[in-house]
Amino acid sequence: MFFDEEFDVIVIGAGHAGCEAASAAARLGAETALITINLDLIGQMSCNPAIGGIAKGHVVREIDALGGIMGRIIDRTGIQFRLLNRSRGPAVQSPRAQADRSLYRVEMRRILEETSNLHLRQGAVVRLIVENNTVIGVELQDTRCLKAKSVVIAAGTFLNGMIHTGPRTFSAGRAGEPASIDLAENLKYLGLSVGRLKTGTPPRLDGRTIDWHAFEAQPPDDVIVPFSFSTETIEQPQIQCYIGYTNDILHKEIRNNLDKSPLYSGKIKGIGPRYCPSIEDKVVKFADKNRHQLFLEPEGHNTNEVYLNGFSTSLPAEMQQNLLRKIDGFENVKIIRPGYAIEYDFVDPRQLKPTMETSQI
Repeated sequence: MFFDEEFDVIVIGAGHAGCEAASAAARLGAETALITINLDLIGQMSCNPAIGGIAKGHVVREIDALGGIMGRIIDRTGIQFRLLNRSRGPAVQSPRAQADRSLYRVEMRRILEETSNLHLRQGAVVRLIVENNTVIGVELQDTRCLKAKSVVIAAGTFLNGMIHTGPRTFSAGRAGEPASIDLAENLKYLGLSVGRLKTGTPPRLDGRTIDWHAFEAQPPDDVIVPFSFSTETIEQPQIQCYIGYTNDILHKEIRNNLDKSPLYSGKIKGIGPRYCPSIEDKVVKFADKNRHQLFLEPEGHNTNEVYLNGFSTSLPAEMQQNLLRKIDGFENVKIIRPGYAIEYDFVDPRQLKPTMETSQI
């Protein structure tokens, strides 16, 4: 079989996991190819443009201690740093930083392009090339074939991704990008057991249409604790985030329209994340609470987009805006990008060895 290029390692997908995997392989001296559908979106933060938080902040620091890159990148692009649980012991203190979404992406690509042995390639992988039950490379949609001794799949929500917004359902890896359907089907063909997961994202708001005075300011820490042990100073100007709350009127409206949520109409079959419930789930499962906390988080220095943390939803787009306008400060709010839920394939981790290698191939 003819191969256009040959590498030691191929990494499919250039999100958080894929970028770290490719960087780690290259640092170890392996000739590594990082393949992504769109090179301009390397390191794109699909949902919340933030790094860290409870438990997650510990993981980022462990990655940094092992030579990883995301801790250094968020230190260079973070626009609001906070140390959670600061009043408690060091074991539970967790750094969290709001990133400038576009800056993070640019910095991630810069770091990867400067890494020796690491080669960026744009394309959609359609199948693994397997001989004698051993992977020897990948085939791309444009017919190129790349040879490799090892292949790492870090596909995120792209494997057979399906977006849900109210009654509308369409194939996508995330909003604006195609799903990886051929690769997902190829994994099944190769005998891997596959299930479905679900996650969601909130609407992005136009900051110019928000009455900021109605919300409680949440300033950054005066003394910033960086993620990376190599960071000496934080240079990005810091911003304020804001805190708001839902109310009973909004909750009643959601309960009256649960049939319009694919999560409750039965359209979504995937299992959702335990610690990231949708606003529909919060209203139903915590019916005793008359309000839920929301965080208004600007997405960067040079944009008006605001991420509404705590309002993940798959309700129809027009309903999302009507619901939000029942909250003080959002009377005239306009949505730039509606929230949505996304279902996607995952490979059952019980098929993996402790090395993360699949047992079948």
